[in-house]
Amino acid sequence: MRGISRRALFVGSAAGATAALLPVGPAAAKPKSAAACASYRAEYHFTVPDQWKNDPQRPVWIDGEYHYYYLYNADYTAGAVGTAWRLATSSDLVSFKDRGVAVPKNTTANGDVWSGSAVVDTGNTAGFGAGAVVVLATMSPHDGDADQAQYLYWSTDGGRTFTNYGTDPVLPNPGGRDFRDPKVIRDEERGRWVMTLAENNKVGFYHSADLKSWTYVSGFIKDGIGVLECPDLFRLTASDGTAKWVLGVSANGKGSGLPNTYAYWTGSFDGTTFTADAPDPQWLDHGWDWYGAVTFEKRSSGGELDQEVRYAIGWLNNWDYANTAPTIDCDGFNGTDSIVREVSLKRDASGVYYLASRPVTALDDHVSRTVDLGDLEVTGTRVLDYTGIAYELSCEISWDQLRGAGVQLRRSPDGGRHIDAGVYGDYAFLNRRGTVNPDATGRWQESHSPFSGDRVRLRILVDRTSVEMFVDDGRYVHSSEVFPYLLDTGIALFSIDGTAVFENVLIREFAV
Repeated sequence: MRGISRRALFVGSAAGATAALLPVGPAAAKPKSAAACASYRAEYHFTVPDQWKNDPQRPVWIDGEYHYYYLYNADYTAGAVGTAWRLATSSDLVSFKDRGVAVPKNTTANGDVWSGSAVVDTGNTAGFGAGAVVVLATMSPHDGDADQAQYLYWSTDGGRTFTNYGTDPVLPNPGGRDFRDPKVIRDEERGRWVMTLAENNKVGFYHSADLKSWTYVSGFIKDGIGVLECPDLFRLTASDGTAKWVLGVSANGKGSGLPNTYAYWTGSFDGTTFTADAPDPQWLDHGWDWYGAVTFEKRSSGGELDQEVRYAIGWLNNWDYANTAPTIDCDGFNGTDSIVREVSLKRDASGVYYLASRPVTALDDHVSRTVDLGDLEVTGTRVLDYTGIAYELSCEISWDQLRGAGVQLRRSPDGGRHIDAGVYGDYAFLNRRGTVNPDATGRWQESHSPFSGDRVRLRILVDRTSVEMFVDDGRYVHSSEVFPYLLDTGIALFSIDGTAVFENVLIREFAV
């Protein structure tokens, strides 16, 4: 994908339940001073230092730390289009250090740099030297559909700065539209590189010996979930010893009542062809705002690869309202990511393999305050003796008979505004209708995922502009943007048509 340059002024309604979104031109794009409005910058989620970010680029392990690249537009508030690759580094995937632009835009006639992937060429297959970092990324010289092609950049300083490999593509466009987002992995068994490429309703597979010349070998087609973007391909081993290949894409299934996030299939891959276990995908997130996501290898401090756990990070936004954010006017930026997740492969009772997510374990090392509220019985609504705008809430809810139960988050002092998260009947849900949020249409307010039983575990990450809810073992996650007033700091527990016991209610705050 690529970035865009339009922006919008965020204005909350008087009632606080909707947002009036008024487009403004570059003349009105100057952020307010810190004294003029309170900060909406996230407390413990990654945010771009200034201006704009969208797609994460798969982080790579270099010299004992993760190098996280992402699409960045330094000219966002000036109304200029185009993205570069900016770099941040991290050893724990919670705290990041900004390293500035690594792959600049508009330094060649091909213009700006879109999504792709970086690899460490340990075997010097490309000829830039052993350990060179090579980026394959989409560029579109005329900013159109039919000229999207894949270009190469390389680095010999540990991925800090890159040089373009000429101005010709290493994988030219064959004449179609939507030919982008190359994701490259190393196939050590067969001694070659494999690329997955987003081609409208198809993921194309390509081979290369040297990262410079690519040959098409197969395609995986899926209709009904929009244009496929940001493909992903990796292998994981479940705790039962079963290994599966996973093919993922960012996709828009809203027209079919499906999520608009990261769709994935488990299956097999023979180095050339991916064969799915089932025709329809599963989804790594059921909320509205976990797009352009990437997964990447989990490494120990010594660099050893974990075969059973993989990391994932997504852009906490949605192209339907990408330019709608209070952060641009109060803090001078628009771009927040999800918390990094640890993703593992599991098998359910029916024999289906799926991906389960949990927040990165290193988050535990950043806890600054813990509030243990123990077990609480709730019939109706119970307001907690706690206030906050950025925290994690976890609990296990049990009941004998009721219709629903959950938590009101970022609750206003009068109880009129809040975000609801919990279970109701046969589904789990996250509902942002009761607070200010970016969806001016009112259509994308409550997300659902399947649920059954009389007990549920919830782990909910709340930050200034986001909520991420992990249900039970994390097979189902809901991530959504929200823009509550900063004075809305309360929490309440609720049950519907019955009594629920909220066990081990724990709130944790973080310092990053």
